[in-house]
Amino acid sequence: MKFVSSRETKHFASSTVCEAIEYPLSDKNINATVIKLSGKYPDKGWAVNEKCKELVYVIKGHGKLITETNSVDLSEKDVVLIEANEKYMWEGNLELFMPSTPAWYPEQHKIIVD
Repeated sequence: MKFVSSRETKHFASSTVCEAIEYPLSDKNINATVIKLSGKYPDKGWAVNEKCKELVYVIKGHGKLITETNSVDLSEKDVVLIEANEKYMWEGNLELFMPSTPAWYPEQHKIIVD
């Protein structure tokens, strides 16, 4: 078993509207993060994870997840899977729980402005 206390979390901002709370599991196959979003991310273009899939559970709030081929309205208790290499953007006021596999790392996350 691996346990991460809330005192061990790492906080960082991906942008002015996107705060991340990372739970460092020290496991290369999976990680867990809570995202607090208050606006549009990214502010221009698309985000893409080149290696990681992200399973997203909406803790609270309302918003949208937009991909090149689809747009879904999200609200509390919804779940969505973002595949590796899928371009996406977020809009809204949302708190999200996001485990990633393999574990998310910054070098594989890109912002693409067409």
